[in-house]
Amino acid sequence: MDIVVVGSVALDSISTPYGSAEECLGGSASYAALAASYFTSIKLVAVVGEDFPESARGLFRRRGIDCAGLEVAPGKTFRWGGRYHKDMNHRDTLFTQLNVFEHFHPKLPPAYRDAPILFLANIHPALQLEVFDQISRPRLVAVDTMNLWIETALDDLKAVLARADLVFVNEEEARQLTGHALLPAAVAQIRALGPRWVVVKKGEHGALLFTPESRFAVPAVLLERVFDPTGAGDAFAGGFLGHLARAGRFDDEELRRAMGFGTVLASFTTEHFSVDRITDLTADQIRGRCAELHAFTRWTPE
Repeated sequence: MDIVVVGSVALDSISTPYGSAEECLGGSASYAALAASYFTSIKLVAVVGEDFPESARGLFRRRGIDCAGLEVAPGKTFRWGGRYHKDMNHRDTLFTQLNVFEHFHPKLPPAYRDAPILFLANIHPALQLEVFDQISRPRLVAVDTMNLWIETALDDLKAVLARADLVFVNEEEARQLTGHALLPAAVAQIRALGPRWVVVKKGEHGALLFTPESRFAVPAVLLERVFDPTGAGDAFAGGFLGHLARAGRFDDEELRRAMGFGTVLASFTTEHFSVDRITDLTADQIRGRCAELHAFTRWTPE
């Protein structure tokens, strides 16, 4: 199954305790599309400026990502700068320059409109709503969001969730969206808004999957060093949805497997700056880390 990924493509400048990178490829759609490209065909919808590097566009092509929906607008590409400290669960935003992204309205080429899976990566929910008017009913609609939209665009966000099958949120967002301190109660309220499945991302502590039938937890991969956590949540979503697209089924067993693949792609992302680590993985590397994660979590009660 093909996946249409709608989101941001940016040029990031990042500083961590292990170094820095300037003007490197970033954005929610970039990480998600690259991670998912290891499993299925990806169609990318985003906007960049006239200064977008040809090397970045070439990277998308090498990964087989269809860029017919990547609009080039007059002006500069969206830029973001961030600094991480020793506790990489938190970061300081140094600058945000929306540039051409400020006036972005997603435009889906005709060939994208029958895609079976749609991923609305983290952009303003009003833009996410625009996509629904351009696409036939997919088999699966997955959505990501952030605190800012909960604070400033709650009505639009609720309208998006009403049409979504699956939503990715972190703990803070789940609590902010619902007012519940306990995650099970928060997730129950989120599911009442529309999504059948809720994935709660917990950063270095893994992720939780809530379905009508069950709950499931996967820890994060234990790494000796994390260079750059930027985009790990987007890569998680890409790996998760990529596996579902390859499997062609959305039952409980495949959703649980998707949690593992999402966790593994997220872990690779953090091992280098920007998207560098998820541009040249091999199938054996992905399978090997999946086996490590499975061995780490396998146990019997007796």
